[in-house]
Amino acid sequence: MKNLNLFGQTFSALENAMNYSTAKNRAISNNIANVDTPGYKAKDVVFKDVLRSEMSSIDTKKTNARHIDFKQHNGVSPFQTITKHNTTYNHNGNNVDIDKEMNELAQNQIQYQALTDRLSSKFRGIESVLKGGN
Repeated sequence: MKNLNLFGQTFSALENAMNYSTAKNRAISNNIANVDTPGYKAKDVVFKDVLRSEMSSIDTKKTNARHIDFKQHNGVSPFQTITKHNTTYNHNGNNVDIDKEMNELAQNQIQYQALTDRLSSKFRGIESVLKGGN
């Protein structure tokens, strides 16, 4: 018997995207808070093996030993926080570019709002079905 997934992959994808956006917001906020901290190195959140992570949800069949096994999934988050060590913008060793951080913060807030709107829309659709379309 096939495993029934009530919500499909949409909720999982939205959850992952919101987790990424939240982690990105946390890194940006820390960077802004430490703009004047001597020696502070900016943080960023980057995708790690995103394609592999997304491909693991596709139903595939391996017909040759040399084919890529898309089903391997270790449960690790598809993104990670890194520290940028290769630049210095200030005389005190700090590498936070406040203009870049503010721009990324605005972009991330727009993305997060779009994700929450989409998630809310999915829940309204489910609510409508449960109420019989009224």
